[in-house]
Amino acid sequence: MDKATLTMIENLHKNTGRALEQWIVIVKNENFTKHGEIIKFLKETHGLTYGFANLIAHKAKGTDAGSANNQEELITNQYRDKEHFKPIYDKIIAEIQTFGKDIEIAPKKAYVSLRRKKQFATLNPATKTRFEIGINLKGQSPQGKLENEKPNSMCSHKINITDIGEVDTEVIEWLKKAYEISG
Repeated sequence: MDKATLTMIENLHKNTGRALEQWIVIVKNENFTKHGEIIKFLKETHGLTYGFANLIAHKAKGTDAGSANNQEELITNQYRDKEHFKPIYDKIIAEIQTFGKDIEIAPKKAYVSLRRKKQFATLNPATKTRFEIGINLKGQSPQGKLENEKPNSMCSHKINITDIGEVDTEVIEWLKKAYEISG
C-alpha cells in the first residue's frame, strides 16, 4: 500500500473516531451496488469529505489498486473494448515520467490516478470514442484544450482526446503545470 493511502487511513481514524474496517462494515451493511451511492451516503449521512468517502468506497468494494491482484490487471480491464486508446495512455505515461521520479501511478477500476504529494491528474478511457485526462489546476481559467470540469469532480479541469495525435505539447504542458503545483 502506498504512503499516501496509509496516511489517509491513519487520518480517517483520527478525524472520525472510526477505523477503516469499521467504516467498511457500515458501508457493507447498507448493501450499496454503486461507488457513487457509497460516497453520497458517507458524505450526506456521516459528513465525511470526498477523499475519505472515496477511500472507504474503494476499500469496501475492493476496487482500489491495493485491493487488486495486479495493477496491470486493472489497466488491462480499463482498455477492454477500448484497446485503441492504450497507445494514448502509454504516450502520456512516458511523457509524465520525464517530469520527476516522485510520481505515483495508481490504477483504479475505471481510471489511473497520477499523484505526487496529491493527485494532479487522472487518465480515463471514458467511452469508446473519448479518452479523458482529468487535471487539477484550481483557479486556472479554461483555454485551448483545457476545459472546466463539472463541480465536485475529482479534478478541476479536463482535456478530451479522441486520437493519439491530439497528445501534443499543449496537453503535456498542462499536465506538467499540474504536476509542478502538486508537490
